[in-house]
Amino acid sequence: MLNTAKFEPGIIAVSRDCFPMTLSESRRKKVVSAYRNTYGEIYECPVVVENETDMLKALEDVKAAGCNALVVYLGNFGPETSETLLAKYFDGPVMYVAAAEDASDKLVGDRGDAYCGVLNCSYNLKLRNLKAYIPEYPVGDPEDVAKMIHEFAPVATAIVSVHNLKIISFGPRPQDFLACNAPIKRLYDLGVEIEENSELDLFAAFHEHADDPRIPQVIKEMEEELGDGNKMAGILPKLAQYELTLLDWAEAHKGCKKYVAFANKCWPAFQTQFGFVPCYVNSRLTGRGIPVSCEVDIYGALSEYIGTVVSQDAVTLLDINNSVPKDMYERDIHGKFDYTLQDTFMGFHCGNTCSGKLVTCTMKHQMIMKRSLEPDSEPNITRGTLEGDIVPGDITFFRLQSTADAQLKAYIAQGEVLPVKTCSFGGIGVFAIPEMGRFYRHVLIENHFPHHGAVAFGHFGKALFEVFRYLGVCDIGFNQPKGMLYKTENPFV
Repeated sequence: MLNTAKFEPGIIAVSRDCFPMTLSESRRKKVVSAYRNTYGEIYECPVVVENETDMLKALEDVKAAGCNALVVYLGNFGPETSETLLAKYFDGPVMYVAAAEDASDKLVGDRGDAYCGVLNCSYNLKLRNLKAYIPEYPVGDPEDVAKMIHEFAPVATAIVSVHNLKIISFGPRPQDFLACNAPIKRLYDLGVEIEENSELDLFAAFHEHADDPRIPQVIKEMEEELGDGNKMAGILPKLAQYELTLLDWAEAHKGCKKYVAFANKCWPAFQTQFGFVPCYVNSRLTGRGIPVSCEVDIYGALSEYIGTVVSQDAVTLLDINNSVPKDMYERDIHGKFDYTLQDTFMGFHCGNTCSGKLVTCTMKHQMIMKRSLEPDSEPNITRGTLEGDIVPGDITFFRLQSTADAQLKAYIAQGEVLPVKTCSFGGIGVFAIPEMGRFYRHVLIENHFPHHGAVAFGHFGKALFEVFRYLGVCDIGFNQPKGMLYKTENPFV
């Protein structure tokens, strides 16, 4: 993905002055070797930190090396002051891990006590109000630690990317879509910049791209992507013009940030003025790592972007839309998959899911909008959706949201898209999430989440949970298993 940061880790070993520095140094070298042999490159800082002077030298060294994420390695007990100051002064995400003891015959001269040191490290981090990533079990041999660093990669990359993100929005939210409210205070707290524009700004920029010489090439790319699904070829010139408008706007308006996501108005005036629906273009950009959320859903765009970074793949934004009919459940799901009817639902949006995540894709018109805008004529201004059933497989449904009173909340639920024909329209799939009915009631409804959810194609709950925690989200809901009651769940049901 071109619209995300790259993981550039560095590792600094720390050592308590009453322990041999060589112990931390030799253990660090083994960790670096294990990581390079299995996962990739990591910068090895030659400075072992025993005190604050060493800390400053080490930070200068990793900064010069271009590291954007830091692994602080307790090769022995570690110096709690200088090791935590690394997190204070390093400009990026920091991880703390520790060395397990080597062997029973080395528990005298070469015992490191890093297991103990992590406790003091954690305590000192809290005293200083510092954020850091600490794995579930942060103590291990070189291969274990190398794996922990590998699992830190998507978390760190997401944090760096979010801190370098600008969300560009066009137009106010449509009437009756107040659920997609977006208090911008928490965006600033997260390090995200926001640029809010009028639909007129977008309209003017679109007309400035009329007869853009690049349009024929974009049309050709669209034709190749759609293949036999190119059922409304006449709308492609306008869609190509619109795509170039958004890409040029992104490049011209990044400002001090490196990466961009969009949250754009897409109805009701869009169709009458632009002459098409933007869904297909939204799908194409999102498929390239530039999320474009529907209905000016700013936190939806942010959620999509985080999912893009973590999964390094296309994501989509869907309505948690409608129930699965009982006859469909009985015919296609019951007895074939281990889900109850309440575990299932349909995720839908008009046509913003990229072609690579659809079984087959077809260019169509937006049926709901046509009812009001073109009820008695062939579709014209409502053309532009990309429709098809979403590919079966593992998914993670999630969202990061600021409430109206500027409290950050999130949810994560892992499940799958079932290989069941939807018999419906739009970009749509039959989703199954274990205990979805209870999750729907006691997380989504109880915590007042809007109807939009981001979808990553795979199980990424572990990394997303750590990203949200690092970003300071204290309330993270998930689909709790049977026997684990939600706070608001009636125990007598």
